[in-house]
Amino acid sequence: MADFYQNDLIITLHRLGNPGLERIESELREFSRQRPVALVLPALVTEFQNEAIKGIIAELKKVRYINEIILTLGRASDKEFSYVREFLSQLPCEVRIIHNEGKRVKEIYATLERNNVWAGEDGKGRSAWIAYGYILANAQSEVIALHDCDIVTYNREMLARLCYPVANPNIDVVFCKGFYSRITDKMHGRVTRLLIAPLIRAMQKLVGPNPFLMFMDSFRYPLAGEFAMITDMARTNRIPWDWGLEVGVLSEVFRNYSPRRVCQVDIADNYEHKHQLLSADDAKKGLMRMSVDICKSIFRFLAAEGIVLSDSFFKSLQVAYIRLAEDTMVKYEADAAINGLKFDRHAEASAIEAFSNAIKIASEAYSENPMAAPLIPNWNRVTSAIPGILDMLKKAVDEDNR
Repeated sequence: MADFYQNDLIITLHRLGNPGLERIESELREFSRQRPVALVLPALVTEFQNEAIKGIIAELKKVRYINEIILTLGRASDKEFSYVREFLSQLPCEVRIIHNEGKRVKEIYATLERNNVWAGEDGKGRSAWIAYGYILANAQSEVIALHDCDIVTYNREMLARLCYPVANPNIDVVFCKGFYSRITDKMHGRVTRLLIAPLIRAMQKLVGPNPFLMFMDSFRYPLAGEFAMITDMARTNRIPWDWGLEVGVLSEVFRNYSPRRVCQVDIADNYEHKHQLLSADDAKKGLMRMSVDICKSIFRFLAAEGIVLSDSFFKSLQVAYIRLAEDTMVKYEADAAINGLKFDRHAEASAIEAFSNAIKIASEAYSENPMAAPLIPNWNRVTSAIPGILDMLKKAVDEDNR
């Protein structure tokens, strides 16, 4: 981003001039002596068939400030787990792979259920949560960074800029969110551009100035999957297991920490990964499922903050959202025009219609069961319920990786 604008709530760290990757990495090596960094990589085994993961590993081989890498592997057989373990052996730091389909880790999940602690359904949220548990059990890192494994445009500068604010002891930051633009020959990021931003602003029109909504509106890319945090946050924050993960994480950060200790950082000039289909006719697939889960997450957090969400509120919200989303679309059309990008007004308008329907579906689901919250208990509660669980988890993962 070319500007240096700061909003009133959180810190924004821009990319200004030529920051110099070598300088940043050199400083991170020094910082890591006081604040060792763990990197969490949630991945499905199918991602090891794609070129993106090869590029990510090639870049991580050059990184010297990461203390440990925890790759939490989903939907893999024992044979596939062995292949991934061999593939990652080229990395220079300690690597542990959590074999979610392996018998040892499955027994951990079964132990949780026997003690009335449910870790949610299989997905990125649970994968991140179980990795945090292992990091806490290992007790060797003070900072946790996380990014996806499908980033086509990945380079190690993304990771360095993501880790720097939290690892630097001179910056009083406990949580850092990455942001970036997502373009090819056109704009992407429809859920952020055409759902989240106008939805948050429509809610502000209806409920007035609200600290949580102002906090959410401060992020340039609230759905970015890349963030870093202090390790203690893994103990206190709950994690959604559904597709509302990124919004849910921000909600927990807001709930437990001062916004003035939160930052966002420009980590890339452009970012490309796999794109989800809109699936406008099926709320259980693609971006529609994501949109419904995101809306429900926001509704539940607002209700917990004391906002009354009635049927009349939801009807007004849908009308206000559509107006603001249409206005937003016009702004992006102008943005695309000056940058020579393709802009399909019909496709954008169709997305707004689909997202409006997602708001309606989410509001109906919330009204039917406002107490339903897809949150995995935080590790403080889990260790209270099962005092030896972290030792069990560490033993299971370490034995799998022998």
